[in-house]
Amino acid sequence: MPSAISTSGLTKFYGKILGIVDLDLTVRTGEVFGFLGPNGAGKSTTIRVLLDFLHASRGRATILGLDSHRDSVEIRRRVGYLPADLALYPQMTARELFGYFCAVRRVDADRRIQVLAERFALDLDLRISGYSSGMRQKVGIIQAFMHEPELLILDEPTGGLDPLMQQEFNTLIDETRASGRTVFLSSHVLPEVERLADRVGIVRQSRLVALEDVEALKEKALRHVELTFPTKIDPQAFQRLAGVRMLSASDDGLRLTLEVAGPVGEVIAEAGRLSATDLVSHEAELEEIFLAHYGQVRDDAP
Repeated sequence: MPSAISTSGLTKFYGKILGIVDLDLTVRTGEVFGFLGPNGAGKSTTIRVLLDFLHASRGRATILGLDSHRDSVEIRRRVGYLPADLALYPQMTARELFGYFCAVRRVDADRRIQVLAERFALDLDLRISGYSSGMRQKVGIIQAFMHEPELLILDEPTGGLDPLMQQEFNTLIDETRASGRTVFLSSHVLPEVERLADRVGIVRQSRLVALEDVEALKEKALRHVELTFPTKIDPQAFQRLAGVRMLSASDDGLRLTLEVAGPVGEVIAEAGRLSATDLVSHEAELEEIFLAHYGQVRDDAP
């Protein structure tokens, strides 16, 4: 069975501006692959080149065993795509829009559309011009999944969704994986990718800097932990712990902010021993995680 996606030296320049550079990547059939990076890292450019909306400057890609340029029409028929900048026909109802997509794709998906609309609480007979941003995102998700494609390519898919609908989306991804189909999920939200993906490709400044199993990525999780104590404590109690770095300490010694790489169990245990009255943990910014674990990358001109 061919890989769902395979690239070799895939590169796109916009004049002297880097889009994506020398991307060598394989996405296995049946996995959920997270494509992770900050905004502007090259994630959307990669997707547009894969689907032949943009032509590569060099290199090549195959999708479902087909050449991404020569066989682009066949690829788009077999792929479900949700762009980050989804454009819709505002005077259509969702039902009319989905009917249009069914005609273009030559599929009968009325029953599947109805099921998805019920799951995502979407009124199919309201004009799209009257939809909120979250409702528009639901339309995008449904149009990508409605024909049960072999491969889903989803660019920032949960933007605008409320927590309940995000959970429904997560369930839909789990069902897709269980059916043996493939998902390529682009996101800058680390917890989302950790929750959904089997493997992750990490891009920064237009280059792939790492390929990780999700379990390995979780071990590199970076958090900021804020601690409050009833009496002054010695910060050295935490600085001697592996993976812990002191970010700040109040003058009275009652409040600490730590950077913790990996599991926080030892920090919690030490906080309990010192009778901490409050502990708050925050995910570090994605850029901090890149700098901590993957370092700088070159910024070469083409």
